[in-house]
Amino acid sequence: MSNNKKIKQYIANQQLDIDSIINEFTPYVFVMIRNSNYHFNNEDIEEIASDVFLTIWKNSNKLDINKEISPYIAGITKNLILKKNREIKCQNANIDEFENLLYSKNDVIVQVENNDRNTIILKEIANMNKEDKEIFIYYYYYANGIKEIAKKLDISEKKVKSRLFRIRKKLKKILEKRGYGYGR
Repeated sequence: MSNNKKIKQYIANQQLDIDSIINEFTPYVFVMIRNSNYHFNNEDIEEIASDVFLTIWKNSNKLDINKEISPYIAGITKNLILKKNREIKCQNANIDEFENLLYSKNDVIVQVENNDRNTIILKEIANMNKEDKEIFIYYYYYANGIKEIAKKLDISEKKVKSRLFRIRKKLKKILEKRGYGYGR
């Protein structure tokens, strides 16, 4: 694989030759996914790799044909790895919480505390301004990345990061004030 090929070298009949890109860059994408700090199963690895090429194909009209293709592929792969990891973390957290509820000796107490904590968080979300609410929901409920959120809301990535930081800080303070440790 030649890492320094420009995108225009992959254009045939005025369309992006996605088959050539897939054939040339599949090993590169798989190595990036396997060398990431996350442990994905084979199904997740294949899904991420497929999504990389699907994203390239869907956005082919937005690519600068005079730029190299490998940075695009690397960036898309990195973002999809992070997104998949967030999705898995979200699923595992829900399963862990459910198992904790099932096997706890103090089921009723734990359930009441969880419900109370969730009620506090939902109340705070309801009281947020529209933009903060959207940022919070996109990030924590839909597992969107900072870049995706910034694009959807047409704001800077820096603004998304700072808003998330402030929201977390505020929720932490409110939960601690109500007697809940942040790590609970």
